[in-house]
Amino acid sequence: MPIGVIVNCFSVLLGGLIGALLGDKIPERLRNSLPLIFGVASMSMGINYIIKMHALPAVILALILGSAIGELVYLEKGIEWCASHARGPVEKLFSRKETNQMDSEVAASIESEEKSSLDQHKGFMEKFVAIVILFCASGTGIFGALTEGMTGDHSVLITKSILDFFTAGIFATALGYLVLTICIPQFIILMLLFLSASFILPMTTPAMIADFTACGGMIMLATGFRISGIKSFPIDNMLPALVLVMPISYLWSTFIH
Repeated sequence: MPIGVIVNCFSVLLGGLIGALLGDKIPERLRNSLPLIFGVASMSMGINYIIKMHALPAVILALILGSAIGELVYLEKGIEWCASHARGPVEKLFSRKETNQMDSEVAASIESEEKSSLDQHKGFMEKFVAIVILFCASGTGIFGALTEGMTGDHSVLITKSILDFFTAGIFATALGYLVLTICIPQFIILMLLFLSASFILPMTTPAMIADFTACGGMIMLATGFRISGIKSFPIDNMLPALVLVMPISYLWSTFIH
């Protein structure tokens, strides 16, 4: 039962709905401070999984090779391209509702805040692609779905659900009901990962799973730095490491260690 996947997608749906309904009622200082807390939480999760590592050299090698592959094939740019092209139809679907919402907001403060409100809305619209990647193709989500499928441990996705609930709510205050639609591709992607994990599990060993967990933890740690605005790591370019880490861990344990 993909409990973590279902809860994660529902959290985005519910958080986006609440954020869209509240709108500008959420204080600006809260919108600015919460991402820092999200980053600390992600870094804490990453450290918790890194300490389960079995073979450090194997994990480091997988992370370096995986990141190099991601950079060479422009993986992050490819994900951004797909998300940006998917955004158009969704915007058209909700354009009338969002336009009405913006019209009422601008009319209420047209004399003093019209330019500021429009600029802020445009800025958040540019970040739509970023949150699509965060919810649907983040290292935490991929790692969590595979972990739940292989071991039944849904703690990663449950913790991610808490973060996604508030993140969706914060962005929905500006993007409105547009955020709700992200749960659809998110569910499809996470379910595919969850189902594929059942085929991977019979071929793994406890050491391989431990190194896979540690590699995912490193990506989660880097994600925390990016969310907090400390350092913008190319998270999506690091994702191939999750594919390489278990084979490298097996070869390391068999022939070297």
